[in-house]
Amino acid sequence: MSSSDDEEDEQEEVRVPLSQRPEWSDVEPIPQDDGPNPVVSIAYTDEFRETMDYFRAVFAADERSPRALELTAEVIHLNAGNYTWALQALGGWENELEYCRELLEVDILNNSAWNQRYFVITKSPFLGGLPAMRDSEVSFCTNAIIENPDNESPWRFLRGLYKGDNEAFVNDPAISKVCICVLEKNKNCVFALSLLLDLLCYGFQPTPDLNRILSTWGFSGSESDQKYANLVCLILEKVDPMRARYWIWRRDSLPSHVC
Repeated sequence: MSSSDDEEDEQEEVRVPLSQRPEWSDVEPIPQDDGPNPVVSIAYTDEFRETMDYFRAVFAADERSPRALELTAEVIHLNAGNYTWALQALGGWENELEYCRELLEVDILNNSAWNQRYFVITKSPFLGGLPAMRDSEVSFCTNAIIENPDNESPWRFLRGLYKGDNEAFVNDPAISKVCICVLEKNKNCVFALSLLLDLLCYGFQPTPDLNRILSTWGFSGSESDQKYANLVCLILEKVDPMRARYWIWRRDSLPSHVC
């Protein structure tokens, strides 16, 4: 073990509680409020509980100072899942989108990085919100899908870009295009078929490309007694047998107006 490792271990062993640090003597920690009768009390360590109590106090006071930054680092060190919450509370947005891009360059399968990227584009005060970012994010996302169609994260991310705006979702040709592009290479891709089903349910009008994809399954979308969405559900029942009951339910629940 290196001397640096020894020093880090020693620092962790002699950690001084916040309540005993002079620089925090003016702060009244705020305990977590789980209500009078919590269903399940989480057994936090004393260190975690104290650190979070002081962090709540800093957040409530909207304090932005070197000690607040150091405390934030301790919070993240104790639980990396606190990173997003700390970012929202204390700021630091300027380089966050670039940071997410770098994370995904290293590992495009990093679901946490995809989640963080979505959080940044929807919450950052510098980016203009989802409508302003949609076109560039659709391009980023569809490129990632083409590179690795079996990665579920960009498919979910793409659907999330149209949250609350199904009209834009249906009318954006990039969505149907990426589905068709993937299905031309792998007609069994569940993620592409699922997104295509969503498009049809929200009013997407069938195209010659869609007819061509269905024909590879022996179906004809022009058959008067079969809806396109119904055919896609039938395909999904075959290619995704683990969730066959779900796709049967989707098929039985198709709105009467869908194609």
